[in-house]
Amino acid sequence: MARCEICNKGVVTGMAVSHSHIRTKKTWSPNLQRVKALVNGTPKRIRVCTRCLRSGKVQRAI
Repeated sequence: MARCEICNKGVVTGMAVSHSHIRTKKTWSPNLQRVKALVNGTPKRIRVCTRCLRSGKVQRAI
């Protein structure tokens, strides 16, 4: 399953409720990006959510 390698954010399941209150199963996926980041000083490709990228938890490799 798709998970952020920093914060472990993953797919969330629930019910989509229509105007007539018909409920169907739905999944919400995190916005994951494959970026080249510095992990222990070495560049490595990891899957990171955009929240972690924006907050500065990931040091991108140039």
